[in-house]
Amino acid sequence: MSVDGWHTLLVLGGIRSGKSEFAESLVADAPTVRYVATAPSGDPEDTEWAIRLAAHRARRPGSWSTEETAADPGRLVEVIAAAGPNETLLVDDLGGWVTVLLDPAHQPADDTATIAELAAAVRSSAARLVLVSPEVGLSLVPTTPLGRAFTDALGATNRAVADACDAVALVVAGQTAWLKPASPAPAHAVPPAATSPEAVPSRTVPPRSAAPRAAEPWATASRPAADRTPPPRAVPADLGAGDVTLPEVLTPAAAPVPAPATPGEPGTGDWAAPTMALPMIATGLVIQPGMELPMPDDYTGPQAVDRLATLDIPGAGLGVLEQVVGFAAATQGTSTPRPWDSVRVLLIRGDHEGGASAGATPGESARRARQARAGRGALARLAAENRAGLQIVEAPSSAAMEERPALSVDEVEAALRYGWRLAEQAADAGVQLLVLAACGAGAEAAAAAVLAATAGAEPPTVLGRVVTEQGEIDDAAWMVRCAAVRDALHRTRRSAREAKDVLAELGGGDIALATGVLLGATARKVPVLLDGPVGTAAAMVSRDLAGQARHWCLLPDHGGRPGVRLAADVLGLTPLVDLRLDLGEGATALAALPLLRSALTLAATLPVHPSLGGPDDEGDTGERTGTGDHIGDEGSDHGRTEDEPDFAEPEPAGPGPTTVGADVPVSPGRRAD
Repeated sequence: MSVDGWHTLLVLGGIRSGKSEFAESLVADAPTVRYVATAPSGDPEDTEWAIRLAAHRARRPGSWSTEETAADPGRLVEVIAAAGPNETLLVDDLGGWVTVLLDPAHQPADDTATIAELAAAVRSSAARLVLVSPEVGLSLVPTTPLGRAFTDALGATNRAVADACDAVALVVAGQTAWLKPASPAPAHAVPPAATSPEAVPSRTVPPRSAAPRAAEPWATASRPAADRTPPPRAVPADLGAGDVTLPEVLTPAAAPVPAPATPGEPGTGDWAAPTMALPMIATGLVIQPGMELPMPDDYTGPQAVDRLATLDIPGAGLGVLEQVVGFAAATQGTSTPRPWDSVRVLLIRGDHEGGASAGATPGESARRARQARAGRGALARLAAENRAGLQIVEAPSSAAMEERPALSVDEVEAALRYGWRLAEQAADAGVQLLVLAACGAGAEAAAAAVLAATAGAEPPTVLGRVVTEQGEIDDAAWMVRCAAVRDALHRTRRSAREAKDVLAELGGGDIALATGVLLGATARKVPVLLDGPVGTAAAMVSRDLAGQARHWCLLPDHGGRPGVRLAADVLGLTPLVDLRLDLGEGATALAALPLLRSALTLAATLPVHPSLGGPDDEGDTGERTGTGDHIGDEGSDHGRTEDEPDFAEPEPAGPGPTTVGADVPVSPGRRAD
């Protein structure tokens, strides 16, 4: 059994780094696991060591079996070599194995030959195999002969086993770095499920790899939820199984041109090949309320706004766009933020059944997604103009919320993890800004239900009008949607109002997936532009899971949608513009993006005003200001030519002073020259 191309994996890490917990999470999906314990029992008087061993035993699930190999170092080689293809082995750890290998009771022993035998057994193993080993080579050279023998033998073991394994991971302070990424997984790979909170700390962040691989196309499958019996709905296999095959990132062409006769030649206007996808291996990530994720910098935001007052900016400055500068400074951790160069749009498509989709044209959301993939439509064109990548993400369809839960609990967990990993993938690809967009029948009604459940709003006040394709207002469809939201709230009146419960009962796949994106982006310190009901509803839900998420969100426009207005008030997000575009979610954010970039460009490149110690203009030509003051040394002839006449100030046409004294106060809000 393999996951994402590996079936033998070495996990390295220091003391208390979390390496054992991470290794256990990798095999948590297996029906049975044989835990190979290599550590000797130790001194009976050493109670602390006994406590450590007891903690390891208590953490193992009851379905796991344990095999001790401390009595004979050769036994480990035998166990690995004899394991069959349907078995899963977890060896913890090689440090204990080396300790037994060097024990005087086993001397004389050929350490080099034994290590080579272990590496050969790992290389030829038919079983799914995870080995844990301490990394002690980063410390000082031991001062005792026995200590040097141990570090040398363990270092040689780690090198040999790492070479034999398909993948190698290093865990440092609970964070995982992939030293040897595995190759892409075969299509039949069986993905692992999430582990329990007891097995892995709740704040574990998924591992990241710098190695790119092409994303695989999505497969769809129909399966009923485990805890209810609605009609089967189309669910991406990735979300149903727990593993993730990330969709491709599309690069829209700036302008359409006629396609050449030969496919694939430049200038076709088609999407480029897939870029980067994150190799997914189960990480034991548990998304639950109260997660402690990063916050933007508390100091650089105000510093950047204060710095604007010192720049050589004419007039009153950037106005409300000062918020953009402060937001970018806080999220980038610098008082001189730079414009976002690498931007990715995540278009989440997920339909809702029942009354939530009243008035929607059947198949319209699928057509919009196909249109975006082909480089057509408003969203794709705006993405091209902004040099932004576009990723179309299929969310599982949601059941009629007025009749039954929109999603099962397992589907919510899978959607949250999948959204998190989409954000992880974007961060690994160097994306500096995410734009969250959505399209789906009934998405606005589902967002209204989430707002009603989380903010106590009345459904009619947060549900926008239904507009047909002909531009007409369909009040009958709007009333059906209101009734669906009302009935869903009545059905769940005694249900818990925690984040995952709201997503399962009311939110559905698209909002759950968007919530995961916000959480993952927060964990990786990637800011997000919200645009539309789905994104703001996800931000409302994310408050209970990680209150830090809303501080990484920026709302360019409310779009005239009442639900977005309410969510913005609750989240403390001030819309920057009032364009009232109705081109679909994400389009307004992309339309406003050039303006936001312009504000950041000015803030980053303009110098300090000369009156505050900044440099004067280069190549001063001696031009005079509107008040008659000379730019440069007073009374000098710098910049004048012999043919230029002396300047004479004209007499005023009416009464009034002809000069301004030095003691005349400067008007408030203006900078003195």
